[in-house]
Amino acid sequence: MRILVVEDDPPLADGLRHGLRRGGHSVDVVHDGGTAIRYLEGARWDLVLLDLGLPVADGYAVLQFLRDRTARPPVIILSARDRLSDRVRGLDAGADDYMIKPFEMDELLARIRAVARRCDGVSPDKTGLGLLSLDVAARRFALDGVPLNLPPREFGLLELLLRRQGQVVSKAQIQSQLSDWDSDLSDTAIEVSVHRLRKRLEGSGLQLRTLRGFGYLLDEEAPHA
Repeated sequence: MRILVVEDDPPLADGLRHGLRRGGHSVDVVHDGGTAIRYLEGARWDLVLLDLGLPVADGYAVLQFLRDRTARPPVIILSARDRLSDRVRGLDAGADDYMIKPFEMDELLARIRAVARRCDGVSPDKTGLGLLSLDVAARRFALDGVPLNLPPREFGLLELLLRRQGQVVSKAQIQSQLSDWDSDLSDTAIEVSVHRLRKRLEGSGLQLRTLRGFGYLLDEEAPHA
């Protein structure tokens, strides 16, 4: 997932960036609500992690901006405001979940998965293709029951291809989903990751095909006549 973190505390924002990247997500960070609104006008994220006490424009202004849009990413509020009235106001303003600071990264990652499942409406706890399976909750791939340990970039790419199995995924779509502002994903980096995944999937009955000029497609190999 590509996640936008809106947090004005730099140490916390950096901690979120590192923790989310370890969880296989692409992360962008802004430190005030005005900048968040400007970026949300022109780009797409799969989820927003939003502080409430922000400079320039507070978190409620960001929520109001998103409510007025026809298509918006889900939002999880991360706030030290722990009163019931604060939680109710945040959820009524359009947030999909509300977490009180401080929190554990493992719980945040679980909340992100839960919100993504609810918003997708179709994302199961486990998904797969042929011998390849993904345990969504555990963030773990297996190939014929054997754990498939992948670095974050390969994990994110394989997850994207698996969720769109049978569909062509372009390099632009991969870059949009897996790149962030301070770590652009070049065409060469994508090609290297595809090559490595293709090697890992050898003999599995799956094929990661390159369609020149279009992108990549993950599907099952056709049975031999």
